[in-house]
Amino acid sequence: MENKILEHLKRALKGGEKTKVSVLRMLISEMKNKKIADKTKELADESVIAIIKKTVRRHNESIAKFAEGNRVDLVEKETEEKGILEEYLPKEMDLEELKSIILEIIKETEASSIKDMGAVMKAIAIRTKGASDGKMASEIVRKELTKEN
Repeated sequence: MENKILEHLKRALKGGEKTKVSVLRMLISEMKNKKIADKTKELADESVIAIIKKTVRRHNESIAKFAEGNRVDLVEKETEEKGILEEYLPKEMDLEELKSIILEIIKETEASSIKDMGAVMKAIAIRTKGASDGKMASEIVRKELTKEN
């Protein structure tokens, strides 16, 4: 995935896409910081996806704050940058697909109470490999584990 991002940066530079160049440079910088922190030469795709998701969350927070402050220009800029980043994220699962995976994992792990939520969430993260919304998954797991009691 790193190579794909670097390749897209080169194309954006040649094409004169200033916003995309800026966003990809920022992303590459965050990836380099992660490599330094982890003392590694290459990042796994999961790590890159986690960095992108964190950055998208930051953009969402900024969009909300700018909308509060009536800064339409900055809302548009942040939304455009967020859109560029979201191109690199895997397609999110729909609610029904996620729910069926969660129910399957609850059966496999024999989870019976809210105390087992950590194990279930870990299994969900491994199985979905970043293609699920953690917050939504957490809500479903909580509901299913409290319902069974």
